[in-house]
Amino acid sequence: MSTGGGPGGAGRPLLRGRLLALGGIVLVALTLRLAVGAVSPLFDRIDPDIPLGATMLALIGTAPPVLFGLAGLLTPPATRRFGLETTLVASLLIGGVGHVVRAVAHDPVVLLIGTALALLGAGVGNVLLPPAVKRYFPDRVGGMTSLYATVIALGATLPPATAVPLADAAGWRVSVGVWVVLCVVAVIPWVAQLIAHGRHVERLDTGAQAVEAQHAGIGGRLLRSPVAWSIGLLFGLSSIHFYAIFAWLPSLLVDLSGLDAAQAGLVLGLFALYGIPASFLVPLLARRWALVMTGVAVAGLVVGYLGMLVIPSVVPVLWVLLIAAGTGLFPLALTLIGLRSRTHVGAIALSGFVQGIGYSLGMLGPLVAGILLSVTGGWTLALWFLLATALLAVPAFVVLRAPRFVEDDVAPKPVQPAG
Repeated sequence: MSTGGGPGGAGRPLLRGRLLALGGIVLVALTLRLAVGAVSPLFDRIDPDIPLGATMLALIGTAPPVLFGLAGLLTPPATRRFGLETTLVASLLIGGVGHVVRAVAHDPVVLLIGTALALLGAGVGNVLLPPAVKRYFPDRVGGMTSLYATVIALGATLPPATAVPLADAAGWRVSVGVWVVLCVVAVIPWVAQLIAHGRHVERLDTGAQAVEAQHAGIGGRLLRSPVAWSIGLLFGLSSIHFYAIFAWLPSLLVDLSGLDAAQAGLVLGLFALYGIPASFLVPLLARRWALVMTGVAVAGLVVGYLGMLVIPSVVPVLWVLLIAAGTGLFPLALTLIGLRSRTHVGAIALSGFVQGIGYSLGMLGPLVAGILLSVTGGWTLALWFLLATALLAVPAFVVLRAPRFVEDDVAPKPVQPAG
């Protein structure tokens, strides 16, 4: 399957002229989940200095999918105006400022503003990494997506693992603010790209320029693209279950499976760890086995939730790991952004659309499950809701069977020359 225009081609050495881009992509990936997990382990340390009521905790807890979805809407027009590399630099600086604002906050509102800035910066990076891969590594979309998705998963483990030890050693403000250092380091290769080559870093050949120009206005037409909606649904399906599980799994296991709080936390850790091998393997296999992996993910969700409904106290770890298979749709959707776009312009528009849709759907997971739990006093309807959302994959599965590009859905058909 062709991956479209851009620098490089089949057989081009990985690092020839692309070392800065490789380093930049890896470093950006490392920063994308820092804001999500840096504060929540420290709520008990923060509360004596900044009183955090239930409303503020709820706002901070629901902020990631909200800000990530907002970034999906804002990033494509910003990138058209300023360029991919400049927008990436701005996202890292905004995220770094957010970490600092959280660290110096003395009231809940400022803490929330810092959280919003840190998450918005990370959200822009979420949107721009797939098109950055498409731009610099069109010949290695699967391998590069595997690399950065794995780094994202590894980066997600850093704040929860180090937050409390850092707070013990230097205070919670240092623990929250130290991540600005990684944001600053990640800026360096992209600034070097801009200094070396100017705003329009890549010098496309004449044919590639024509292809990019043809699809320059694609963002406004994606609402009528079945490919874009299908990838967005897969991303949304993954987000629904990821955020719902992180919000409610410990309580679910304590109530239904008879585990204590420590055991439930350990099982949640296993759920999170699944993301590392999935992020590595899924993009490598996506070009050839995307539909098979979609089926496996949906089957895992269905069987896992049925197990929790019918026999929750029997091998609960197995049910959770089967549900975790459904979150493999996250790296799959990221890979499909590159594989189902012809140009990096198309990839930027598609990435923003997919992540805007996906994270908006992701908010529904913990929210609806929490409402159903509150109304019914039990987990049955919440589990049935989560199981039913697996049906979102069915129309996506049908559309993505055909090897179409998003540009094919929205671009006008070329006029055939007379004669």
